[in-house]
Amino acid sequence: MIEIKNLSKSFGDVKALCNLNLDVEDGAVFGLVGSNGAGKSTLLRVINGVFKADGGEALIDGENTFENQKIKDKCFFIPDYPYFSNSSTIANTAFLYRNVYSSWDEEYFNTLCSTFPVDKNRKIINMSKGMQRQSALILALSTRPKYLFLDEIFDGLDPVVRKLVKKLIITNVTDNNMSVVIASHNLRELEDICDYIGLLHKGGIILEKELDDLKLGIHKVQIAFNSEVSDDVFNNLEIVNKTKSGNLYTLTIRGEQKDFMAELESLNPVLLEALPLTLEEVFINEMEGAGYDINNIL
Repeated sequence: MIEIKNLSKSFGDVKALCNLNLDVEDGAVFGLVGSNGAGKSTLLRVINGVFKADGGEALIDGENTFENQKIKDKCFFIPDYPYFSNSSTIANTAFLYRNVYSSWDEEYFNTLCSTFPVDKNRKIINMSKGMQRQSALILALSTRPKYLFLDEIFDGLDPVVRKLVKKLIITNVTDNNMSVVIASHNLRELEDICDYIGLLHKGGIILEKELDDLKLGIHKVQIAFNSEVSDDVFNNLEIVNKTKSGNLYTLTIRGEQKDFMAELESLNPVLLEALPLTLEEVFINEMEGAGYDINNIL
C-alpha cells in the first residue's frame, strides 16, 4: 500500500507539494491529473525516493522509500523523459536490470520484446519519443514490479500501442496485484483504465474519488422543443450545467436517470436523448460543484 501523509516538498521559494495526503490501495490503478506545475512529477519522484521530502512521509508497505533499497526493489518509475545513456540499448540495459531487480522475469522480457515493434539492440537515444517509452515499458514490466509509476506514459504513443500498453497494465494488475500510479494531463487516456482519480492542484489533492463513484448520479441530456420554453420548466431538476442553442438544450443533471427522464418526457419534447459523459466533463462538473474555478486549474 502507498501512504502519503502530510507530504511537503519545496524548491527554493516554490512549494511543489504542500501537506499532501493520499492513499493508493494494493492492486489499484490510480490516475493523477493536474495542470503543469501542479506537483505530479515531484510527487512521483518523492514516492520513489528520488527526492527527499521536506516534511511528512511517503510510505510504501509501511516504509519510507528514500535510500531504501528493499522498497525500491519492488518499484519501477518511468519519468516523463526516461533517461538512457548514449550507449544504452534494451538488451544491455536488461543485462544491468537482471542483476539489480530480484524479481526480473527473463521469459516475460523476451515476450515483451517480441510484442512491441522495437529493436532491442538499437541505441535507445536514437529512437523516437514513442519508441523510447516503449523501451522503458519493456524494461519496467520485465522487473515484475509490485508498484509501477508512470509519468505521461501515453505521450508519443500511437493509438495501437496505447491500447497495447493499457492491456498489459490491466493484465499485470489483475494477475499480479500490481499497483499503478499514472500521472497525466489527459483525462480521456485514463478513464478506461483507472480505478481511482485524484486531481492535484498547487501541491495538494483537491478531489479524490473512485471512478465509478465519480460517474454515478450525473448525466447529460439533450432536449428540444417545437417552440420557445421558459427555463422554469427545469426547476424541479438538479441542473449542474445548461447550454442552449435555439430550442435545443444540453443539460447536465444530477439524480436517477429514470426519474428525471420521466420529468422531461412530461414536457412533450420533440427530441429527448441521454448522452454519455466523458470523465473530463464529470470532473469539471465536480470541481465547479465544489466551488473551484476550473479555468484556473485545468
